[in-house]
Amino acid sequence: MKTRITLLMIALFMGFNLCVAQQDEECMNNLSIFDSYVKSKKYDDAYGPWTIVRNKCPKFNRAIYAHGEKILKHKISNSSGAEQVAHINDLILLWDQARENFASKYPVGEVESDKAQLTYKYRKELNASADKIYNMFDGAYTKDVTNFKSAQGLYTYFSLIVDLYDAKKKSAQQMFDKYDDVIEVIEKLEKSYTEKLNKLVQKEDGGAILTKKEGRYKKNYEANLGAFEKVTSSMDTKLGQRANCEVLIPLYQKDFEENKNNTIWLQRAMNRMFTKGCKDDPLFLKLVEQKNSIEPNADTAFYLYLLTDEQKYFDQTIQLETDKLRKAKLYKKLADDFRKKGSYSRARQYFMESIKLNPSDGSPYLKIANMYAKSANNCGTDNFSKRAVFWLAASTAEKAGRVDGRLRKAASQTATSYRASAPSTADIFTKGNAGQTIQIGCWIGRSVKVPNI
Repeated sequence: MKTRITLLMIALFMGFNLCVAQQDEECMNNLSIFDSYVKSKKYDDAYGPWTIVRNKCPKFNRAIYAHGEKILKHKISNSSGAEQVAHINDLILLWDQARENFASKYPVGEVESDKAQLTYKYRKELNASADKIYNMFDGAYTKDVTNFKSAQGLYTYFSLIVDLYDAKKKSAQQMFDKYDDVIEVIEKLEKSYTEKLNKLVQKEDGGAILTKKEGRYKKNYEANLGAFEKVTSSMDTKLGQRANCEVLIPLYQKDFEENKNNTIWLQRAMNRMFTKGCKDDPLFLKLVEQKNSIEPNADTAFYLYLLTDEQKYFDQTIQLETDKLRKAKLYKKLADDFRKKGSYSRARQYFMESIKLNPSDGSPYLKIANMYAKSANNCGTDNFSKRAVFWLAASTAEKAGRVDGRLRKAASQTATSYRASAPSTADIFTKGNAGQTIQIGCWIGRSVKVPNI
């Protein structure tokens, strides 16, 4: 009897293995077929064999989900009505299945934000409300903010709360808090990309040539940073007059007593008031002093320096800020403040400090070039030497494009416009100083070489 049972079990086991092997072979064949079709962008042809593998062998290969996303997005773009809705819902289901079968490759924050963004894109077709979509994004943020990295998704997330505020479904404070939440996510992502990019920029500055792989990485980092810059700018535009001084001051005055020991609230309130140009209001000083009394940091010291012009606060700013990139931003803020006051020499000094800390940010070079151009009429002894300042402005602008791919086009256009204001070939011939070096006086204190003709 035992022998019979044993033989029966062996037969069943062998039959099961044969079945699995046959199934694996079928899945392998269909995987090869749909993989070839997808690579040729024949998504409709890929759909059939892909569906077989998806249903029979959901754990067989991650290509089921990577290629499946492309196939279904094609189907969505080329259908309408009930058929399109079915494909949209199927893509959402596919992402859930990817999470179930390849969890390490499909983190919660990424999947949930992708589902929310897809729902937002087809909100009319799905009859999805702003509340529902916002809650989907909020779920991604709450469950796994670390992997909520989509620039588009982060903007949509914030944009929706502004719409809900306009519909009187969210308060002004909730809207401002979400702005800060999203900005903090973006700043962390920017920090990560910038640190990686700086290493490559420094390698190039040292005279080394990047490998093809490093070149691809550099472009990728620059593209991501450019995307996040656009998101931040778009968020500020969306916020618009909903966050001007007339709105902020009464709100923060009303809530001050309740939040005067809440360091996060104080930090965000004073940052927003500074950003929106409300620093001349007494409430700004009140916020800064309160924050500084319970939790001093580089920001409070910096604001106190701007308010009092006392050197001790600037020294405290630099001492308290240990993060290189944040310190670079503080130097840029300080430089910009001096630039707006017309103190160009000090502005350049702090712009250069910012460049040392964040060499892949070319924007300080553009600001310095602009200051040179504006000073041209005051920094020469005759018409030729005054106009020669534009050569220096142009070469400085070009530096911005060399270190920062995001600014390459703007830097090139700016440099071209400056060169158009510099002495012409005829002027150089008349002056007879081709190839000579001209010293530029006043605050600039630099030299520039006259082009050979």
